[in-house]
Amino acid sequence: MPRVTIKDIARELNISPSTVSRALNNHPAISKATKNLVKETASRLNYYPNSIAQSLKQQRSKIIGVIVPEIKHEYFASAISGIEEVAYKAGYALVVSQSNEQMEREQFNVLSMINNRVDGLIVSRSQSTTDSAHFKKALEVGIPVIFFNRICEDVKTIKVVSDDFNGAYQATQHLIERGYRRIAHFAGPSIVPACRERLAGFQKALQDAGLSCPREWILYGGMHEIDGQRSMEKLLQLKEQPEAILAVNDPVAVGAFTIIKKKGLKIPRDYALVGFSNNSVVALLEPPLTTVDEKPFVLGQKSMELLLASLKGQLELKDKEIRCQTELIIRQST
Repeated sequence: MPRVTIKDIARELNISPSTVSRALNNHPAISKATKNLVKETASRLNYYPNSIAQSLKQQRSKIIGVIVPEIKHEYFASAISGIEEVAYKAGYALVVSQSNEQMEREQFNVLSMINNRVDGLIVSRSQSTTDSAHFKKALEVGIPVIFFNRICEDVKTIKVVSDDFNGAYQATQHLIERGYRRIAHFAGPSIVPACRERLAGFQKALQDAGLSCPREWILYGGMHEIDGQRSMEKLLQLKEQPEAILAVNDPVAVGAFTIIKKKGLKIPRDYALVGFSNNSVVALLEPPLTTVDEKPFVLGQKSMELLLASLKGQLELKDKEIRCQTELIIRQST
């Protein structure tokens, strides 16, 4: 069935299309009676505005593009909810896509959103992204970009991040205060700034306590459960064993958790274990997992608020990092 247009409404009411257009847009020159009649007819005929035409006229699509590594990941789902909460109240809709941790897919998503005239982009980069040219292109064509959680350091824009350094510092300090002295770290990809910050916080807490970590106890991997499983398997093969482990995030901690249990070992008797994210599932483990709450919903809200301020001309997109506080959630795994 053909889409109903303003011309169809005008023909139905025997008035001009320009009168219909002005009535639908509440123009003061149009009487209230005419406005009501036009709107009632538009509703009866199932008329919907042409958003593409409107965006061309207004230079605004009222759509925000959001790109995350994985939509199914609880952290990013929560962040998207925070973004949407602020966007909805401001009259914006979201288009969400995922990179699946692939730079090529991320580049495709950015280009698609540029071509579809989104008003702005909120992005958490993939862990494999080594070239940020696609984000710089968006900025060059006038589309503001805000990074959250995982950032591109060389892109001159605002970045909203958790205080990863202090989060890891506090988690490691907690283990030390509980009496653990031999502590390992399952680190994420070194090209991801958040992972480097967590490693640095871990090392600084050890240093401040007069402790050290053997090089072989820092195991690098990805940020999924399988990476935690692989790191735990490697750790178990070492002659010298730690007493506790700080994982780069909760999925990696859960991967380590499953191998520890599979080997018949006990948490925290044989290994104390700390995650990072506060995914809901880790509170349901036995024992429940100590973790660091990154508050992704708040990061999402903050990112969208900053993007709105930029779109209104109230904020200059300069190179600036905004850090949000984390919270240590202590449970039975330590």
